[in-house]
Amino acid sequence: MSWIKSFIDFLLPPLCPICRQRITHNNTLCARCFAELSFISNTVCQKCGAPLPYEQARLCVHCLKKMPIFDKALSVLKYDETSKALILPFKHTDYIEIAPLLAKWMNQRGKDLISNCDCIVPVPLHLYRLLKRKYNQSALLAKELAKINHKEYLPKCLKRCRYTKSQGHMNPKQRKKNVRNAFKVCPKYHLKDKVVLLIDDVMTTGATINECAKILKKNGAKSVYVLTLARVIRE
Repeated sequence: MSWIKSFIDFLLPPLCPICRQRITHNNTLCARCFAELSFISNTVCQKCGAPLPYEQARLCVHCLKKMPIFDKALSVLKYDETSKALILPFKHTDYIEIAPLLAKWMNQRGKDLISNCDCIVPVPLHLYRLLKRKYNQSALLAKELAKINHKEYLPKCLKRCRYTKSQGHMNPKQRKKNVRNAFKVCPKYHLKDKVVLLIDDVMTTGATINECAKILKKNGAKSVYVLTLARVIRE
């Protein structure tokens, strides 16, 4: 009932997820913080989704140097100080109520990838990290996207079978080594000739999603698309 919602909003007024200032509606941002977010345009690498300086280019220098295993990736936001202030609380401090808002942005950005996929799979956490964090933020986003689009949601398809160190301060070579052979596909899932959409929160060098794509294709997936909330812009 509307009066109940009004009463709850009076007691617990909705706040902007970034600056914590009062706003008029839940699941949104204040105008100032929204304006400071750096949404990625359509002028991107046709493989990894990295922003490109001009439309004529089709691939970024990193993909020209070594082509990723996944088929195509897109991201919503540039990972900068503003988006970090939005994503880190969602990722580490139980601020999961913003998952529908974030998934809505991902749905708008990745509508073509989503429409062409057969199933949606989140990048998994290792059991130890999952127990510590209590939830997998990528799984929350994947679940929302599957619900919006009536797609098959496979949260247990991929398993992180080896504990890996945090990659925050690793270079690309170290990241690739860190996640090598860290994933496996649960035997009960049959991926032969399926188009899989892989969901993660932040793409940095692409080492994790590339390793996931490798094992998914090894187990029969025809194509692996990737959709992330944000990505680090590499020089």
